[in-house]
Amino acid sequence: MSRRIFGTLPDGTQVEALTLSGGGLRAEVLTYGAVVRDLRLDGHAPPLVLGFETLEDYLGHSRNHGATCGRVANRIGNGRFSLDGRDYALELNEKGVTHSHGGSRGMAKRVWKVEEHGADRLTLSIHDPAGQAGYPGAVDSLCHMRLADGGLEITYESRVDAPTLVNLCHHGYFNLDGGPDILSHRMRIDAGAYLPVNALKVPTGEIAPVSGTAFDLRDATILGDRMAEAGIAFDHNFCLSEGRVDLRPVAWAESPASGVTLEVLTTEPGVQLFCAVGMVIGVPGLGGRDYGSAAGFCLETQIWPDAINHPGFPDLVLRPGEVRRQATVYRFSR
Repeated sequence: MSRRIFGTLPDGTQVEALTLSGGGLRAEVLTYGAVVRDLRLDGHAPPLVLGFETLEDYLGHSRNHGATCGRVANRIGNGRFSLDGRDYALELNEKGVTHSHGGSRGMAKRVWKVEEHGADRLTLSIHDPAGQAGYPGAVDSLCHMRLADGGLEITYESRVDAPTLVNLCHHGYFNLDGGPDILSHRMRIDAGAYLPVNALKVPTGEIAPVSGTAFDLRDATILGDRMAEAGIAFDHNFCLSEGRVDLRPVAWAESPASGVTLEVLTTEPGVQLFCAVGMVIGVPGLGGRDYGSAAGFCLETQIWPDAINHPGFPDLVLRPGEVRRQATVYRFSR
């Protein structure tokens, strides 16, 4: 267990890096964005996640690498929604037309407070004030992380002082062999439906069956082959359930090159598969590695994107007196 200064923000706020070790894993977590900067599996040398060596690289080049996104992860179409008879307009921080991941000052872009730091666990907290990015109400969230049984366990707990929207998710980019891309990785997602999107990657409102489509990943599929065959780049929500349930396995991935596997368990009703096709980062990552197109994949466990604007999607609203608990485990083995 160690704790060090990782860097200083332009406003003088210091960012810490905290190490964890347990369950055959080692991790380093930043107070900036609750970022999992590095994650290693015993007996497997390359990092399992994409991260950066300096705070400046996170500020200038990160696409939410390893961060906690919120107060609402993913997209809200046109940045608009209605709640309890009142209309709200959010910051349009993606191409000037869409609200994404809580805005330019969302939880992924701010410093969290250390509440607990043990050998294999930590708890971080953050206060998101009323009016942040245009949201009503204030949100207080905790991020609990623990390493156990080969798993990175992440649990979010959120409370509010007025009705508002809350949906946190972990935005780690995984690569299970340290290679230049994840196109040879095999993937399985236990979902019978997915959300088609428009040109802005916002759900159309349709809940479409995966059967007979390129989105049927219920059997293990080589990611690069499926994307090439279908002419798609995965950045879609897969519908796991209609609401939050007990922790259960929902996805699996493997690198044939390394033999490392990842099993994902979650309480959440959706998981966004993002393969970062076309995304090239202009600075070296961990160990000097170049992050080119499809260098890593994300499995973002979450409430379905733009849920507030689509009847029949899971409930995104959190009210005073309620606690939203969102739990996910990323479990590795080889």
